[in-house]
Amino acid sequence: MKSVPVFHRLRNEMRATSALALPLVLGQLSSMAMNVVDTILAGRHSALTQAAVAIGTAVWSVAILSLIGVMMAVPPSVAQLDGAGRRLEIASVFRQSLWLATAMGWGLWGFLRHADWLLALAGVAADVQPQALGFLDGVSWGAPALALLLCFRYLSEGVSLTRPTMVIGFVGLVFLVPLGYALMFGAWGLPEMGARGLGLATSLTLWCQVIAFALHLSRGRGYVDLQLYAAWEWPRWKPIAQLLKIGLPMGFSVFMEGGLFIATALIIGSLGTIPTAAHQVAVNLASVTFMVPLGVAMATTVRVGNAVGRGDAAGLRWAGAAGYAITLITQAVSALILLFGAPWIATVWTSDAAVAALAVQLMLLAAAFQFSDGIQAASAGALRGMKDTRMPMLITVLAYWGLGMPMGYWLGIVHGQGAAGMWVGLIVGLTGAAVLLSWRFQVLSKRLLLA
Repeated sequence: MKSVPVFHRLRNEMRATSALALPLVLGQLSSMAMNVVDTILAGRHSALTQAAVAIGTAVWSVAILSLIGVMMAVPPSVAQLDGAGRRLEIASVFRQSLWLATAMGWGLWGFLRHADWLLALAGVAADVQPQALGFLDGVSWGAPALALLLCFRYLSEGVSLTRPTMVIGFVGLVFLVPLGYALMFGAWGLPEMGARGLGLATSLTLWCQVIAFALHLSRGRGYVDLQLYAAWEWPRWKPIAQLLKIGLPMGFSVFMEGGLFIATALIIGSLGTIPTAAHQVAVNLASVTFMVPLGVAMATTVRVGNAVGRGDAAGLRWAGAAGYAITLITQAVSALILLFGAPWIATVWTSDAAVAALAVQLMLLAAAFQFSDGIQAASAGALRGMKDTRMPMLITVLAYWGLGMPMGYWLGIVHGQGAAGMWVGLIVGLTGAAVLLSWRFQVLSKRLLLA
């Protein structure tokens, strides 16, 4: 008899989380599709261009992950204020986060424009480096735009308004496809710019999305009572420090996971053009499938944050349970797609037979870590909603760099298994993170329930 109410409560929580998550998933997919578009267009240009974009995208991901991680302090901060009925305080958090985003965006702009030392340090093939640096030069102008875009997005998501993320994401994608094609191939009277053109197209697209989201926040009915633009605020250290207190550990955690993938890409980049291009194809697809649990995790952050704001410990646990349940379902679908669709998918991403053959092998390994990747994302999302950031940071360092990277390097480089060995390291790191982060959430949520 008791199982019926439990089932109904879980079903209701899953419905609420899914309603928030679906636009976020679609929005994340559209954002990731921008990298996919770059990879597919580059593959039609040449294997060398595709390899250069693979390396450039790996470094560009450093900027993306740094921004995402720190700005992830905004959703739980906003969600907890919203859950506690303190919506008028949200505007100040938003304004201070804009200053933080601006500083980070231009700092990363400088980093991307001087990344030649990083490519040399990683041992990237000499023929790949010039075009990779060209891509980074073009995309660097998008770093400030991306920082502001994340600030706008996370404010909106924190108050449970997730559709703008989806709509603006897809509009940007539609804009990028023809622009990227024209600048890379030199269509419609524009000069042929190769990898640099793809980077510039990405930057222009991001700035268009920023303008669209800023206008939406100023006119959307769901934001009127927040008075986001009602006053000017100079940067204030105390609220910015509070955002950094939450965001820096999260940023480090996100960077540790992303850094594992980035380092893997750079190490594989030293193996030559074919392994590099194949890795880019496989990691692109794995990144696309990861957007689903990431969107669910973002929705879980908001649901958990709302429960914390209400002081509802039981609701917090139910929100976490719903996130896990949805993640298990979606990751099962992703694993099946990778297992059975890899050969066909590879031919869409590249026209090079050697690249496609190796990419299929890597996609089968990607299928193996779908559940681990999903569970670690769901756990991290729930912990963010509780503003628990320091222990997850330590967990990710241990899992990704104490387990994953040593195993991958040992198999891939020392024992000569190449890209496949490096991908086994990814499986080990993600599995370790999934186990430890889910354990952390269970311990904390149970402690709150008993308090």
